[in-house]
Amino acid sequence: MNRIPSYKTISGEIPFNMTNDYMFRIILQKYPYVLKGLICALLHLKPEDVQSTNITNPIELGEDIDDKTFVLDINIMLNNAAIINLEMQMANEHNWTDRSLSYLCRSFDQLYQGELYSVAKPAIHIGFTNFHPFPDYPEFYATYKLTNIRNGMVYSDKFSLGVIDLKHIELSTDVDKEYQLDTWAQFFTSTTWEEVIMIAEKNPHIEAAAQALYEENADEMTKWKCRARRDYYKQRNTTEKILKELTDAVEQKSLELDQKNMQLEEKDAQLEQKDAQLEQKDAQLEQKDAQLEQKDARIKELEALLNQK
Repeated sequence: MNRIPSYKTISGEIPFNMTNDYMFRIILQKYPYVLKGLICALLHLKPEDVQSTNITNPIELGEDIDDKTFVLDINIMLNNAAIINLEMQMANEHNWTDRSLSYLCRSFDQLYQGELYSVAKPAIHIGFTNFHPFPDYPEFYATYKLTNIRNGMVYSDKFSLGVIDLKHIELSTDVDKEYQLDTWAQFFTSTTWEEVIMIAEKNPHIEAAAQALYEENADEMTKWKCRARRDYYKQRNTTEKILKELTDAVEQKSLELDQKNMQLEEKDAQLEQKDAQLEQKDAQLEQKDAQLEQKDARIKELEALLNQK
């Protein structure tokens, strides 16, 4: 019987790690034991607390990827009692808050017509971001709920949102470390097999994830899909960079034109002031001319009187 090669037998760079959203999705969908371990870490559960993890939006593993519309979040019915939505966000699309809220609302809105609102299952959206979603408020694992802004009362426990900043693993709390969530994050962001080997020793679920990562990186179809996702984001980032450069250039030109317009307006104001001064001098000259004409007329009158005598 041929043994499956192990991730422990290789070294070097990992072609595609778990920050690739397709790899993230495929491993969590194909390997229930890995998914169970991750959910336990995220929700602070014991393995025996997780009876079932049914994926409600499975994807066809050989399905073609439409880069613009392909959705790789994973929806899980936990113990038939709660809905968990997990997503790996590879790049900052500058729409994270709206995107995560949209996913959370869709997960919560699972009632059929005629069902009582009270039977709605709790919904939890947890996003892994490979960027800083809130730079001014650094945190490794942040949890948000609907609360009263005056007294902090939680409006409902059925609606919550979590964000894991993979760029801030150093900010993990003692509770995060107790449930080895920081270890999961280190595994997700590992770039070499040597790192994975050391990390996987700490947790059997991560060890299974490491083996899954090795096997999927050996699968040509999976690698092709992961490469397509990576290239899509690279191309989009390049396009965004070019657009930003063009936008900055246009804004700079606009600023320069505004400055020139201001200078022209200042010159126009100066010319208008000079025109006003000239008009004032013209008025003064006209006044003097009128006075001279009056004097000339008076002189002529006097001359006429003298001639009569």
